[in-house]
Amino acid sequence: MKRFLITFAAMTLVLTACGQNKKEMKTLVAYFSATGTTEAVAKDLAEVTGATLYEIKPEVKYTAADLDWRDKNSRSSVEMQDKNSRPAFVKDLKDADSYDRIFIGFPVWWYTAPTIINTFIEAYGFEGKTVIFFATSGGSTIDKANKDFAAAYPKINWKAGKTLNGASKSDIKAWAEGLK
Repeated sequence: MKRFLITFAAMTLVLTACGQNKKEMKTLVAYFSATGTTEAVAKDLAEVTGATLYEIKPEVKYTAADLDWRDKNSRSSVEMQDKNSRPAFVKDLKDADSYDRIFIGFPVWWYTAPTIINTFIEAYGFEGKTVIFFATSGGSTIDKANKDFAAAYPKINWKAGKTLNGASKSDIKAWAEGLK
């Protein structure tokens, strides 16, 4: 009986130690959405991954005139022409350092991410974290954004993102599960 109790106690200690070493991955889905299209995808992604959902909210909301890409003087055109542009956002993400994997969603503007995404990344860092982009677009891919940001922020562990135009919840789930 004594041998059984010693064996049982040893096994309990080993299992407890193993359980403490296994850290559950915490996931964030952060998104910027000017018209609601990216927001819908972000909500589906957060649901299928069990992630925390966070909206990147500009301090000054974008109007339809701000988003007119045909107007060289529109707010979005001016921001995208200036690579140093860092539009302000409401910085209210709690425990940003606690996330291991961060999905960042946005509409593709001028073949890449809106500059507010730079503002968000620079505000929270994410060095050593796994970051994956997802985007919506009227016709562009996410490829340039993947390259631009991997070059600009080399201390982040980037995984290639995907354009998710019209993706169903099951498509989004299959893509997210395939990233592991």
